[in-house]
Amino acid sequence: MNEYTNPDSNSSVVATGLSPELSAVKDFLAECIPFDTLSDDQLNQLAPAIEVCYYRQGHIFRSEDDAGGLRIIRSGAAELRVENDRLIDRFGETVSFNLLGLSQEQPGIRATLIEDSLIYYLAEVDYQRLRKQYRDFDRFFHSQRSRRVRRAARHETTPSEMMRRVKDLMSSNVLSVAPVDSIQTTAQLMSEHRISSVLVMQDEQLKGIVTDRDIRSRAVALGLDVAEPIERIMTVSPDTIFDDETLFDATLFMTQKGYHHIPVVSAHGEDSRAPKSVVGIVTSSDLMLARRDDPVYLVQHVNRQQTVKGLKDITALLPDLLAQWVNAGIKSTQVGHVLTAISDAVTIRLIAMAEQELGPAPAPFCWLGFGSQGREEQLLGGDQDNALLISDDVKDSDLAWFEKMAHRVCDGLNECGYVYCPGEVMATTKEWRQPLQGWKQTVDRWTRSPTSDAVMRVSIFFDVRAVHGDASLAKQLQAHMLKRTKGNSIFLAALAENVLDAPPPLGIFRRFVVDHNGEHRDELNLKKRAVIPIVDLVRIHSLAHGIQAVNTVRRLHALADAKVMSIGDSRNLQDALQVIMQTRVEAQVQQLMNAEKPTNYLNPDELPKLVRKQLRDAFSVVKDAQQSIRLNYRPGL
Repeated sequence: MNEYTNPDSNSSVVATGLSPELSAVKDFLAECIPFDTLSDDQLNQLAPAIEVCYYRQGHIFRSEDDAGGLRIIRSGAAELRVENDRLIDRFGETVSFNLLGLSQEQPGIRATLIEDSLIYYLAEVDYQRLRKQYRDFDRFFHSQRSRRVRRAARHETTPSEMMRRVKDLMSSNVLSVAPVDSIQTTAQLMSEHRISSVLVMQDEQLKGIVTDRDIRSRAVALGLDVAEPIERIMTVSPDTIFDDETLFDATLFMTQKGYHHIPVVSAHGEDSRAPKSVVGIVTSSDLMLARRDDPVYLVQHVNRQQTVKGLKDITALLPDLLAQWVNAGIKSTQVGHVLTAISDAVTIRLIAMAEQELGPAPAPFCWLGFGSQGREEQLLGGDQDNALLISDDVKDSDLAWFEKMAHRVCDGLNECGYVYCPGEVMATTKEWRQPLQGWKQTVDRWTRSPTSDAVMRVSIFFDVRAVHGDASLAKQLQAHMLKRTKGNSIFLAALAENVLDAPPPLGIFRRFVVDHNGEHRDELNLKKRAVIPIVDLVRIHSLAHGIQAVNTVRRLHALADAKVMSIGDSRNLQDALQVIMQTRVEAQVQQLMNAEKPTNYLNPDELPKLVRKQLRDAFSVVKDAQQSIRLNYRPGL
C-alpha cells in the first residue's frame, strides 16, 4: 500500500485498491510513453505505487540532493538545465524524467517547473524494478537519457539556447534624452558613454529612438543645425519587444525588420492596456555575440550573396537545420516563422539582383507572398505562390521591365528549391502581375461571381503579405479585399462550401480516414486534410468580419478579441493547429533522417499511441468548428 496525497487538501488516504483516484492515475499512465506498452494488469499493479504531488511554478529539483525516482508530468511543464544555466530540454504533460540517472553523466543537472504542476512520482526502487522486468520500458528510458545527455554535452551553440529570455541579455542601463534636447547634446552623451543609441523619453513614456546612424544620415549628412531638438531626427514610436520573449523572437523580428536596436519593455503590469515601461535595450551586436552560430543568421548570409548559386547553397542547408531545430524542441510555429523569413530573404535578394541587372524599377511595386508564405507558416517542400502589385502610375511601355524581373525572381526561387507553382500562381503569369487598379477589378470579379475557380484562387490570394517593395500598395489592396468580403453573404457562402468539402480525416468511431490506393496508400495528407481545413475556416471568419491579420494564430487571437469567436474556441483551434503542425514537422524530420524527400503524408499506424490520440482530438475540434461554418455562412447559398 502507498499513500495517495491529494493536492487539493492536507489529508491523506490509504489506497487499498483501485479507488476512483487510482483509476484516474492508471488511465493517465496508459496514455504515457512507455507506460502504454504495459498490460492492463501491469498498470493495475503499478497505480498504487504512484504518489501524486502538487508544486508551484519555480520549484527546482536538484540532482545533488535528489533521491531518484521517476517524475511524470500530469499537468504543467518543466525544463532541464545544466551548468551555466544552459537549457537542454523543455517538456510538458505525459513526459517523465529521472534526475538521478541523468546526473550520472551530467552532474549538477536540475529540473525547474515553469508552470504550476501536478506530478506523478514513482520511487526509485519501483522505477528500477520496472526497468529490470520490461525490456521495452528500460530501452525507452535508456535512449531518452542518452538523447538528453547528448544535448547537454554539446559544446557548440544549439538552437535550444534561443529559448533564453531577452531580459537575460538586454542592457538595462538605458540612457535617455528629452525630445527638446539638442542633437549635439545627444551626440555628446552617446560619445561619452560609448553607446550607439539613446532613447527619447517624455514623462517616463517612450517617444522615439536615435542611433548613431540617424545622427550621421539625418543630421550631419543633411547639414542640419546640431542645436535643433533631437525629435527632428528620431524614429518616432519605435517598435518594442517584451522582456519575456525569447532570443529567437528578438533575432527573427530584428532580422526581418532590419533593426539594429530595439527597446525592451516590461511584459507585466496590472493593466494590459497601459503603456509598458521601458526596461532595457537589445542591439544586433548583443545577439551576434550570444548567437553567432545560430541558423537564424542565414538571413544575413542570404543578403550578402551575389549569385543564385550562392543562394542555392544556403537553402540546401535547410533540411539539416530543420532537423536540428525540431530535435532541439523548437515549436512548429517558430520553425514556420524562420523558414518563411529565409524564403522572404531569398526573394528580396533575387529582386535586388534583378534590379542590378535590369536597372531600377520604373514605377513603385510590391512583391506579394500568398498561402503559407503570406501566413508565415512555411515548411519544407512547398511551391511558389507569389504576385506583383504595381503602382497605377506605371506606363504601358514599362510593364515589360516587371515581366523580366518576375521571370528572374521566379526562376531563381525554383533553383533554390521553391519550385514553380503547378497552377502558375506566380508573378510570371500576366494575371498575377498587374497594377493596383487591375488587381481591384480582379478581386471584384472573384467576389461578385464566386465560381469554383475563383474560390480556389481566393483561398490562395486572400492570405496575402507584402514581402518587398511599397507595402502601402498591399495595404490598399487588402483594404479593398476586406471591403468586398465583409458581409458579402453569397461570396462567404461559396467559401463555406469549399471549407465543408474538406472535412478532417476522421471517420466513424474516430478512425482515421486514409488513402486506399496509389503511392500513399494507408497514409493521410496532414496538410491537405488537417492544416488547410483550419486555415480555411479561420480565413472565412476573418474575411467576414474585416480582420486584417493573415497569420492563422494571429487571426484566431483577433477573432477572440472581436468577440466573433469565444476565447475557448479560439484556444482549442490554436491547440489543434499546434498538434497537427508539430506532428507534420516531426514526420518531415523523420523522413529526412531516413534519407527520404519530406512530404506531408504519414501513416497514422506508425505514430505513438499518445500522438494518435492527440491527432484524433485535434481533428474533432476542427470538425466541430466546421459546424459553425455551416450554420453561419452556408445559408447564403
